Amino acid sequence: MSLFEDLIEQGRMFRDVHLGSLTTYKLGGPARFYFEIRSEDDLGMLADALRNEPQPVLVVGRGSNLVISDRGWPGLAIRFGFEFTAIGIGPESLVTAGAATTLPRLARETANRGRGGLEFYVGIPGSVGGAIRTNAGGHGSETADWLHSARVFDLEKARFSTLGVEELNFSYRSSSIRSTDLVVSAEYRTEPVEVAQAQETLREITRWRRVHQPGGTLNAGSVFRNPEGDSAGRLIDDLGLKGLRIGGAAVSMKHANFFEADPEATAQDVHDLVAEVRRRVHEEAGVELIPEIQFAGSFE
Repeated sequence: MSLFEDLIEQGRMFRDVHLGSLTTYKLGGPARFYFEIRSEDDLGMLADALRNEPQPVLVVGRGSNLVISDRGWPGLAIRFGFEFTAIGIGPESLVTAGAATTLPRLARETANRGRGGLEFYVGIPGSVGGAIRTNAGGHGSETADWLHSARVFDLEKARFSTLGVEELNFSYRSSSIRSTDLVVSAEYRTEPVEVAQAQETLREITRWRRVHQPGGTLNAGSVFRNPEGDSAGRLIDDLGLKGLRIGGAAVSMKHANFFEADPEATAQDVHDLVAEVRRRVHEEAGVELIPEIQFAGSFE
């Protein structure tokens, strides 16, 4: 019996789990294998299983910038469980958070304790692990500005390491974190702030999102990275592409860098809409837009 089969027998790993419900688009097919990490001991167990039966690995996280293929994911999908949502606020300036901690919660808890710097996270519907992998940011700040270090588990070498900002090679919406590198926890720098001031900053960001971004719809946030010195939303809007539709997916009428999905949409619809908008912007504006959202699995 393989280690994968053994984990399935134990009820720890599952076959053919539909991943759509774990993403903000609610689209996509099943993963061949699905595993939820409950403790750090699970990481070594996963590394052993993958060494004996190699599989492509997908870390799902909060699924806020992820589109799963309608055909599903052909390998192992991993998600960190509730056990990795702890936030530690000590007497000094450093704050620790588990990989599955949601960014809005981290922003609010630190602000309410008079720790400033992470307020921008209140507007990002992701998790700490995803924020480090993508150097998530907004409202003039990004993860690299405040991260002190990240604890990472390498599935290929089955070992932990603590990486500083320089080792993570942060750039705009990217880092050196690979698909087989699992961010387990993070340590952030903060600075003293008046609680009332921090809470007002949270409210301002929340109000801005409500005014400028579509709420209550199926979307994955910003579709494209902003080109240097410009805005992807402006480029798309200037070409009159708001409302452009392919199948059940359409460019938002409220913000052109948000693509919304109808309940009957497919992942392929979203993929095709991204490709079409990217093609038109390149042909008509001469700018090559780079997707910020991740497509996982096979698409036509």
